[in-house]
Amino acid sequence: MSEDAAHELQVAIVACLKADADVTALIAGRVYDRVPQGVTLPYVSFGTTQELPEDADGLDLSDLSIQISVWSDDPGFAEGRRIAKAVIKALSGDTLTLNDNALTYLDLDSRRDLRDPDGLTTHIALGFRAAIENH
Repeated sequence: MSEDAAHELQVAIVACLKADADVTALIAGRVYDRVPQGVTLPYVSFGTTQELPEDADGLDLSDLSIQISVWSDDPGFAEGRRIAKAVIKALSGDTLTLNDNALTYLDLDSRRDLRDPDGLTTHIALGFRAAIENH
């Protein structure tokens, strides 16, 4: 039985971000699915994932929308935007490999620069779209 497409992609994204020198220099490997209490900022976390299954020409495909969030407590948006740029760069191109499924593409779909309700924390919400051929 093959790995769930969304889960396998998330694992590959985490590995990619933790291995990228530019991202690591900015967040020291702090990439989380579930953010631990008392974590030091800045860090990157996963938000919502939506999967829309497709059947095209007999192929079992998944169309995924994934939110990756950048969190910073540095005044202003500069640090969060630098981290977001590094994350986008790390995930561009053919940097991700899946073992059980085949990644067709992973593209940045949107970026929203937000101020958290606490008035201090910067939140950069990156929306990615991916297509995966399920095996």
